Amino acid sequence: VQLQASGGGLVQAGDSLRLSCAASGRTSSIYYIGWFRQAPGKQRELVARMAWTGGGTFYPKFVEGRFSISKDNAKNTVYLQMNSLKPEDTATYYCAATIRSILKYDYWGQGTLVTVSS
Repeated sequence: VQLQASGGGLVQAGDSLRLSCAASGRTSSIYYIGWFRQAPGKQRELVARMAWTGGGTFYPKFVEGRFSISKDNAKNTVYLQMNSLKPEDTATYYCAATIRSILKYDYWGQGTLVTVSS
């Protein structure tokens, strides 16, 4: 499985941004796909995940109501819609896929940087 993330950029607080993650290869083996982020000096954290076949969405409280994960089945592309962005959302965002367990992700895309200015 190969994952290609894109869509990052520089935005102002309150703006919206949509990230894309194009999956290729043995996508039929994907169990769950998720978006993570890592800010400088901080641990990587999950911001959204969903089952590859649909449903099973989960958001941590710090993004709940602002971020939304979705998937275009025809394009094998997963999106992360981010609204009401805050400076603390500044991070490199990664998409990742797991074939067995949501506790361990097997495939990672390259990161895409999101910078939110105040």
